[in-house]
Amino acid sequence: MAHSRDFLVINPNGMVPSIDDGGFLLWESNTIIRYLAGKAARYDLLPQGVRERALVEQWMDWQSTDFLNAWRNAFDGLVKKKPEASDPAVIESSRQAWIVKMEILDAQLGKTGGHITGPAFTLADIPIGIAVNRWFTTPIERPDFPNVQAYYDRLTEREGYRLYGRNGLP
Repeated sequence: MAHSRDFLVINPNGMVPSIDDGGFLLWESNTIIRYLAGKAARYDLLPQGVRERALVEQWMDWQSTDFLNAWRNAFDGLVKKKPEASDPAVIESSRQAWIVKMEILDAQLGKTGGHITGPAFTLADIPIGIAVNRWFTTPIERPDFPNVQAYYDRLTEREGYRLYGRNGLP
């Protein structure tokens, strides 16, 4: 994929999301949302307490590493139709790994009864919520995870999630 030189100045990886905030260039989605929450003093989204903040960041980091690596090949093969991820055995292995991570997520949501780190929505719910949408929209056979389903329903009540996390889907 070709990118303009201007965009590559913002992000040398040539990927989105990237921001230019008055000359301050930043890329990596989780870093961007941490920055924006900090800039806006949104301590409801990114707590100031060391332990509370660490939990939010733990789940954000888990999403961008373990969770993402589990579902990437299934999503890339079945949704993005990438040739390198089209092997049925690769897709099935990814689906199985994804299920294991969804079990972890379902257990966490069962403990909190609300959102990833507790009853309130935090920054962790943004990347996790996007990944959960991919779980429900990727054409795979999936077991039921009642806590994840209830979480997805809760997120869907949020206008921002409906517009951006679910890509405008009901």
